[in-house]
Amino acid sequence: MARPVQVAVGDRVELRKPHPCGGTTWVVVRVGADIGLVCETCQRRVLIDRVKFNRRVKRVLPPQPAQDQPVS
Repeated sequence: MARPVQVAVGDRVELRKPHPCGGTTWVVVRVGADIGLVCETCQRRVLIDRVKFNRRVKRVLPPQPAQDQPVS
């Protein structure tokens, strides 16, 4: 049996198959029995049950660097 992937809200993950928009990177927005994800390309939200998520995840990506806001 495969090890469950440990993720937290805010983590970025790459899934094995691309989203129809072409994006493969997602941000975790909900953790529980279901995993809530937001596509970084088109901002679509999806819920995947944890078992499917564990099968589909390719890797957990490093956090994206915060973009500096210009000082006014």
